[in-house]
Amino acid sequence: MGAMIFAKQPLSDDVLGTLPGVKIGNSDVMPLIRKGLASVIDPGPILCFHHHLFEDFLLSGFFLHELPRFSAVQDRDHHERQLAVLCLKTLVSSKLHFNMCHLESSTTKNVDIQPTVKSVIPPLVSYSSLFWVDHVIQTPSDEKMIEAVRFVIYEKLLFWLEVMSLTDNVYEAYLILKKALSWKVCVQVISL
Repeated sequence: MGAMIFAKQPLSDDVLGTLPGVKIGNSDVMPLIRKGLASVIDPGPILCFHHHLFEDFLLSGFFLHELPRFSAVQDRDHHERQLAVLCLKTLVSSKLHFNMCHLESSTTKNVDIQPTVKSVIPPLVSYSSLFWVDHVIQTPSDEKMIEAVRFVIYEKLLFWLEVMSLTDNVYEAYLILKKALSWKVCVQVISL
């Protein structure tokens, strides 16, 4: 639930199940969670609370006082780190690669590529491309995270820009890079 709260947009069961440290050994776990939270989450493959008031309740002092064994829900640092690691693992993996949509030529004209974009670029790649910096700057850095950021910047930058372009997020790419450059560790990474 904490990852659901701190994610920048709702994520699917499959994505939440791949968060670092989340062990879902039994495929029946997500339906049990959904059944237990049926009154507050939307049905369907995307986990999303019906209303932000429930999120406010989960983050309240009252919740912490009444249900202290669920205090991990409020651990923003932990959940931001999980999401940052998930995003960076996705971006450094082969899921982000050259010619994501297998287009024949960049000069192809009058072709509607949006259906192809939606069917070929996985939601996790889109999410990671759009929000990796938001999660990274909320997380204390360590050598592994710095190395992953370095890899994205030096090895995957053009592939990332391709995804940002294909998903109509070119302007956001500029803002994301601006945030990354203002992040003190990232500045050190780029200057190496």
